[in-house]
Order: sequence, then C-alpha cells, then structure tokens
Amino acid sequence: MDAPLTLANSLPLAVFGSIDWCIVGGYFALMIYMGVIAARKDQDTKEYFLADRSMPTWAVAISIVATSLSAATFVSVPDTAFGGNLSYLALYIGALLSVVVVSVVFVPKLYRAGTVTIYGYLDQRFGQGAMIAMSVAFLLGRMLASGARLFIAAIPLCLLMFAKRHDASFHATHGQLIIAICLIGLVGTFYTSFGGIRTVIWIDVIQFLIVIGAGVMSVLVIFHAVHLSVHDTLQLLNQPDAKTGHSKLLLIDTSRDLLKPYTIWAAIFGYTVLSTATYGVDQDLAQRFLVAKSVTRGALSLIWSQLISIVVVFGFLLIGLMLYVGVKTNAISASPSGIAIYPWFLLNDMPTALSGIAIAGFFAIAQGSMDSAINALASSAVADIYYPLRRRGGRSDESNHDAAIPKLAVAGMGALMTALGVVCVFLYDEKNRTLIDFALGVLTFAFTGMLGVFLTALLTRRGNTASVIAALLTGIVAVVLMQPTILPRWTGAVFHHPIALAWTWWTPIGTIFSFAVCAMGSPRSSPGATAPPFLVQPISARRS
Repeated sequence: MDAPLTLANSLPLAVFGSIDWCIVGGYFALMIYMGVIAARKDQDTKEYFLADRSMPTWAVAISIVATSLSAATFVSVPDTAFGGNLSYLALYIGALLSVVVVSVVFVPKLYRAGTVTIYGYLDQRFGQGAMIAMSVAFLLGRMLASGARLFIAAIPLCLLMFAKRHDASFHATHGQLIIAICLIGLVGTFYTSFGGIRTVIWIDVIQFLIVIGAGVMSVLVIFHAVHLSVHDTLQLLNQPDAKTGHSKLLLIDTSRDLLKPYTIWAAIFGYTVLSTATYGVDQDLAQRFLVAKSVTRGALSLIWSQLISIVVVFGFLLIGLMLYVGVKTNAISASPSGIAIYPWFLLNDMPTALSGIAIAGFFAIAQGSMDSAINALASSAVADIYYPLRRRGGRSDESNHDAAIPKLAVAGMGALMTALGVVCVFLYDEKNRTLIDFALGVLTFAFTGMLGVFLTALLTRRGNTASVIAALLTGIVAVVLMQPTILPRWTGAVFHHPIALAWTWWTPIGTIFSFAVCAMGSPRSSPGATAPPFLVQPISARRS
C-alpha cells in the first residue's frame, strides 16, 4: 500500500513550534486582559455572583453553551462520528424538551426567589438544613467531576504540545500532565477571580468564538486535503459501515435496545430528564439564568443556548465525518489505537500557525467549563454554607459586602480543583480507570437525588429537611444499583433475567424513587424564608 498522503503536498505540516506557542501565549494574554478590564470595584456578594442581573440574553445563551461544552466535546464528539454516525445529535431532541421544562417550571420560581444560588430556594421551602445538604452534594459532585475533567483535558493537550509528529508511542510524563493542568486551571482561576460571573460570561463569549473558529478552520483544511466534491463526499458517507451496518449519516436510531445510549427513545425519555437535571439543579449552569435581566430573558437564554448547541455539536460531528473521509481516501493519516483522531490530526496534518489557533481553541473549551465551575462552587460555598453557618454562630452579616470573600472563595476553589487534577495524574491507570470514571460520573449520582428534591419543592407542598437528605441518598443508591457491573447481577438473581441499561436511563429511573422519598416528608409546620436578608432581598429593592 502506498504511504498515506498528507497536506505536505500543498501546505507545511504542523510542528508545535515558536509560532504556535506565540499564538497560545497571545490567547492567555487576552484572557487575563479580559479578566482585568471586566473587573469592578466594591462588588458585594450578590453583585459578584449575579452581575446585578444585568447580562444581555445573547451573551448568557452563549455562556451556557461554552459552559456545557468541554474538552470531551472537542475530542470525543469527532471520535463518535468517526467511529459511528450522527445519532449522537438525536440526544439534543431531549435537550430541547428539557430546557422548555426548565424554562416553564424551574426558572420563574428560582429567579423570583432572589437568592444568590438556586439552592437558596430550598431554604425557603424546606429549611436551612436542606439547603446546606443540597449544596454539599453539589460541591462534592462538581469538584470531583471538574477535577477529573481537568485531568482528562490535559491528556490530549500534552499530545498536542509535547509529542513529535507521527509519534504513535507518545505517553505524557507526569511533569507534562501537571504543566498542562496548571496552564488550564491556574490561569483560568486567575482571570475568573477578578470580576466574578460578569468576567466569566464575557470571557465565555470570546472563548466560544475561538472554539467555533478552530472548528470551522479544521473542516476547511480537511475538505481541502480530501479533494472530493460535496456530492462524492456524501456518497462515501452514505455507504453502510462495515462495523455497524449503518450509514455514517444515520441521524435517528429507532432501536429499542436499552443498551444503546443514542436511540430516539433514550433521547426523548432518558436524556430529557438528564438534561433537566443538568440545567435545572446544577448551579454551574443554572447560575446563568439567574444573571439575566428578567424571568423571560432567563428562559429565552436557555432555549437559545440549546439551538446554538445543536449547531456547534453538529460542527464537531462534521469534523469526525470529514476525518473519516480523509482516512478512507488516504488524504490524512489514521490515528494509532488509543489516540483520538482529532488531536492526532491537529498534531500531524494541521498547517503551522493554524494548529496554534486550533490548540488555543482546545484551551478555550477546557477553560470555558472550568472557570464557570469554580465560580459556581464559590457561590454555593459562600452563600449557602459560609454565611448561614456564620449567622448560626451569632456573627453579623456586614462582611457580606466585602468583595474579598467571594474572590478568595473563587481562588480557593480554583486551586483545589487544579490540585485534584494533579492528584488524578498519580491515581490514573490506563488499564484500570475506575477512580477517574467514578469522578467523571459522580454528578450523575448527585443529580438524580437533587432533581427529585427540586421537583418535590417546585411541584408539591410536601417535604422537609429529613426527606431531602433521604432523597439525596436514595438517588445515589439507585444509580449505584443501575451500574453495568451491578444491575445484571441483582436483576438476574431477583427476576431470573439479567437486565442492563445505558447511562441515559439511570437518571430518569433514579429520579422517580428520589422524588417519591422526598415527597413522603411532611411539610414544615412554619414554611417561609429563613435565609439571611441579603440572600433573598431582590437587587432592585436593595438599590432603592
């Protein structure tokens, strides 16, 4: 067989050299500059975490998209299309349905509660203990998940920054992984701490544009390398795949196999509930609709974000399809086993300078989810745990207007998340990813119980602190029992027929049980808000 052709026929091959490092350095300088100019003096806690509820709808929508994307989107979504088809996109049917549910059921009550975080609403419904329990569940889940994601993002980043071209044997050293983690984590923490959520949103917009530019540029470069017409490209993609038997253009999978995560049924019934949890009970994303100018604009920002997400995810799937065509026609080199195709393409077949822009896009997508997470973690730690416990100790709330407290919280959360990413470097084992997989999936365990609690709070008059804690534990137990290594064992013993479920079904099933447990609790005898005045007082009232 002839050696694979590359872009060397017409364009210089990628070597991550001085030009690329200058581009990446320019990206970091821009992020720090944006953080500094977006900073405002004399911000109290609510202004720091809610930006005076003055952010424009379009910026909030883009920020939601940038936050929901991750390094996994950059790496795994092209791989999904490369090895499969377009059926992953069907999940966004469920995502669209979920944001409508969140916009109608969640946004009005949570926005009008006037709290810094969505968990403050639970103080008003169930009591301060319920709010603290929910915040602790969020803090543990989000911190572990984001720390693991930071580590996972560092792996392809090391390939891009330190590997030599066509080096299939490259394995990042501990030192290289730590450098990559610190570049993503500490720089992101630095610029995020300046201006709070306002800084995060505007930087998210810039990062989103960089990511889109990198994606569009990649598609054009691959299309140029392939030298096929659009018609010929579609014909190649429409041929049945040898492994799956389906066309690469398959969008709707109507299979009833519960082990398949991307079927139309999993999208409508499973992913709708999972996305409702993601956008309705995760402070990381829910914080966005709290900073909008009104309830209506908050709801619109969620809906617009999903429409934009569909376009973005389709773009990354398109990259995967084009890479498939490139490998099939020997226009680009295939990646070795264990290395994702898109980073391999960026390293080996992307022209110099353009590769620097693409890698800046990778930094942008990794930091876009990380900076939002540390801001959300800090808001929950300060508003839902620190100040309530401070009040219980009889101390005044005058320090609530001290801008140093939220900034220190952001810095602390960012440093802790970066440290967790570094710890993952030493825990990671390629042959046994149990610890990393647990950290990445821990939010599913937390979200299941959290969604049951919020549905009880928003749809019923029942529940109390004890039932909230019981519901959170029920959600964890339910998801544990549905794990692929556990579910077939006990279902086989009980029903004499082993059952296995794809991950898209875990949250909806677990939520039913957690909701039932939370609703068993009798209503509080004296319902009403018990949160500190600065947490529940609307900003407009405070200004007057």
